[in-house]
Amino acid sequence: MKNKQKILEEKIAEAKLGGGANRIEAQHKKSKLTARERLHFLLDEGSFEEIGMLVTHRSTEFGLDKEKYLGDGVVTGYGTINGRLVYVFAQDFTVFGGSLSETHAAKICRVMDLAIQNGAPIIGLNDSGGARIQEGVVSLGGYADIFYRNTLASGVIPQISAVMGPCAGGAVYSPAITDFILMVENTSYMFVTGPNVVKTVTHEEVTSEELGGASAHSTKSGVTQFSCANEPECINMIKQLLSYMPQNCEDDPIALPYESVEESRPALNDIIPANPNQPYDMHDVIAEVIDEGTFFEVHKKFAENIIVGFARLAGRSIGIVANQPAHLAGVLDIHSSTKAARFVRFCDCFNIPLLVFEDVPGFLPGTDQEWNGIISNGAKLLFAFCEATVPRITVITRKAYGGAYDVMNSKHIGADMNYAWPDAQIAVMGAKGAAEIIFKKEIAEAADHEKKLKEKEQEYNELFANPYKAAEHGYIDEVILPEDTRKKLITAFKMLENKVAKLPKKKHSNIPL
Repeated sequence: MKNKQKILEEKIAEAKLGGGANRIEAQHKKSKLTARERLHFLLDEGSFEEIGMLVTHRSTEFGLDKEKYLGDGVVTGYGTINGRLVYVFAQDFTVFGGSLSETHAAKICRVMDLAIQNGAPIIGLNDSGGARIQEGVVSLGGYADIFYRNTLASGVIPQISAVMGPCAGGAVYSPAITDFILMVENTSYMFVTGPNVVKTVTHEEVTSEELGGASAHSTKSGVTQFSCANEPECINMIKQLLSYMPQNCEDDPIALPYESVEESRPALNDIIPANPNQPYDMHDVIAEVIDEGTFFEVHKKFAENIIVGFARLAGRSIGIVANQPAHLAGVLDIHSSTKAARFVRFCDCFNIPLLVFEDVPGFLPGTDQEWNGIISNGAKLLFAFCEATVPRITVITRKAYGGAYDVMNSKHIGADMNYAWPDAQIAVMGAKGAAEIIFKKEIAEAADHEKKLKEKEQEYNELFANPYKAAEHGYIDEVILPEDTRKKLITAFKMLENKVAKLPKKKHSNIPL
């Protein structure tokens, strides 16, 4: 028995060494942790249970039969984060550059199947050179097996992808299907075709970092929701992100203990500028309303004219969608619409109530927007809100103009409660534009065109530059003082916590992709 025990111990030690001490040192020189080190920092101390430690590849071509490593380039298993069960896989770049083989993929599929069956989040730490080309089509088949499971798991369990090294070619599509992607600056990149192919086809000179680094994807493409300065920060952000969501679609997010104190926030009374065209920072509104220090912004550097993120209100997890008047006046455009739509759908998948702060002058005009599909992209946000069955509350802080008023979680598309501050202006458009259309003839015939325009502008303002017409129609449930916003929201979400809403029976909807 002692000999057998010794053999087992040697195999475990061999597996834990991955590609060997030299390759581990090379990994560290790149400011990268190894797969096992990443899992050590991610999971609760001593909670990791590994699955498939002794798996090896089955290939014999191109000399692979002479080079085998226990684990085959990926560490898989389960453990806990803050006491909650999660399933994990971490690709090991020290073994064949983390390349994906048939057995490597099978290990990942195994933990994904377990995660779906047992209703727990799956976290993937990606660091791979791509498909193991010596295996040919079976490695490609392995990718497809993973994509299929990502799709089945979507909306059933939270899926989080951390890209902590290269992720290229077909490998990018697994993270793309998951709910959130985190990237590490200067050491990770994602692209379908690399710089060499780009140069050959388009003659563009570009580095891997410029083409698909964390900065490019967090600011330009919007592919990644989080750009992290280093790997420890990335791992801590995964833990923080996970704290706002439930284990699966049938659970509710964990509510933290909360004792009600003075909920009035007088600072909100002075946030809206006297000039309706002057910007202000919606982050200031959010900070005053939510539990102190709990806002966790998503997609912070992309489409900054809209803010999305998680927070807590009276200890309960909520999702926030807010127009940002400090950037492009808070207009809706292609990127902000798709950014918000995806976030709304995630929250609805996992029973996270939605709070909307609205100050929107409309959709961004221009040929660039129209030719690139603002109609269908704007419809994605509309569709997402219409389909969401979680508790939904909107607070109109200032402007709510045109079709954007409808799209931003209006009463007409199923919002449960709609509040407005006294400064709210709810109309088809701004007063000047409306006056120029409605009173075009009168203005043209007037001796002083400018004076007449100002008069008619004032007339329109008196009628619509307030929330009371909408309140008369029941589109606004209550006009509230800004300082009472937090108190009203806590009460309203408490009232809605047992909300039941069912969509018509269908196979699935056909969102305007």
